[in-house]
Amino acid sequence: MAQPLALQRDGRLRLEVWAQPGARRTEIAGSHGDCLKIRLQSPPADGRANEELVRFLAETLSLPRQSIELASGASGRRKTLLLRGIAMDEAARRLAPG
Repeated sequence: MAQPLALQRDGRLRLEVWAQPGARRTEIAGSHGDCLKIRLQSPPADGRANEELVRFLAETLSLPRQSIELASGASGRRKTLLLRGIAMDEAARRLAPG
């Protein structure tokens, strides 16, 4: 099974996320197949859940929002994000559930 985090040739990290909008609270909730499952309080309307996802990841990873790019999945639950400015082992540690 593939891992949710992978190093790209350009040095950025690729993060595969399964988003669950409309949750009671925003949190990392384990895995969903080969994705990191993240519950989001925001509803999936007007891009609010995507904005919350980027904000949550920036806070969790201690990165500026500009270092996180939503590469695909803007209108679906499965999302691919590209991260700059963090090592893979540090990102994996900070994204570990619990």
